[in-house]
Amino acid sequence: MTTTTEAEPEAPEERRRWVPSSLEVLCLVLVLALLFRTPLTQFFNVPELRTGSTIFVAVCVQALPFLVFGVLLSGLIAAYVPMSALRKALPGNSALAVPVAGVAGMALPGCECASVPVSRRLMQQGVAPAAALTFLLAAPAVNPIVLVSTAVAFPGEPLMVLARFLGSFLTAVVMGWLWLRLGKAEWIAERALRRPEPKAGDSKFTIFAETARHDLVEAGGFLVLGGVTSAALHVLVPGSWMTSLGGQVVLGVIVMALLAVILALCSEADAFVVASLSMLPLLPRLVFLVVGPAVDVKLIAMQAGAFGRPFAARFAPLTFVVAILCAVGAGLVVFGGVR
Repeated sequence: MTTTTEAEPEAPEERRRWVPSSLEVLCLVLVLALLFRTPLTQFFNVPELRTGSTIFVAVCVQALPFLVFGVLLSGLIAAYVPMSALRKALPGNSALAVPVAGVAGMALPGCECASVPVSRRLMQQGVAPAAALTFLLAAPAVNPIVLVSTAVAFPGEPLMVLARFLGSFLTAVVMGWLWLRLGKAEWIAERALRRPEPKAGDSKFTIFAETARHDLVEAGGFLVLGGVTSAALHVLVPGSWMTSLGGQVVLGVIVMALLAVILALCSEADAFVVASLSMLPLLPRLVFLVVGPAVDVKLIAMQAGAFGRPFAARFAPLTFVVAILCAVGAGLVVFGGVR
């Protein structure tokens, strides 16, 4: 006697929720702007809003070419420069490898978002953590793109470029030597040192395009945030407050250092934002430019995710203090005093 088994009915497919893409949201915003063009024009026809929008557009337009060039170069490095090349170029002596890694940051530029995974890959390939962390701090701060953008943002202050380079390079090297002296291997999560299995399938062009796209989206968002903040500071904060802050150098240094941590601007665009704060002396603005690429809220979060919370809890506060001291020292030497 034969038995037949009936096929079980197929489960109905779950209906996927529709989630609008960024392009669809942009199209919707443009359509609404066209429909409500007249009331929007009347609403924005206010002197303060006109001033703020002018500052916002100026900051973004000036910084965008450097940002685009930076993310393209970062993508090329990720796709076509093997991490083993840098590891082989470093000296075997860890103390000497630290400044060499700082110089390598000039040759292999990248944004803050890219420097964290790159430094982790260096550790996974056997590079000493002190040298990898020096590269982490130097790459987004002393590369040619950042220095050129700083020169463009401060056309009347060429010494700002030299002061930023010295302050940032000293910060990276000092932190590398301090980690070599005080750092402990158990502070870094084991997963950060585990060498990943090689993946096959992605072409070099795919890696380049994906890295550039990711960096552009991340850094572009922070550029817009910086432009909005710069415009808001000019419109909402009374000029007398910033002027009085400019007369108190110590307070100005502290405020600008904290502002750099909170704003978390891209190093390829931060010079244009801080250059617009012309009511402040050069020294507090230099502190902003040195502290920002070294430690900010997004970097702290990324470092905690890549190297573990115990690492970030020790590395970030120490970097904040060292960056302020190095920036102030470089500013006093280059500027010849408080300016």
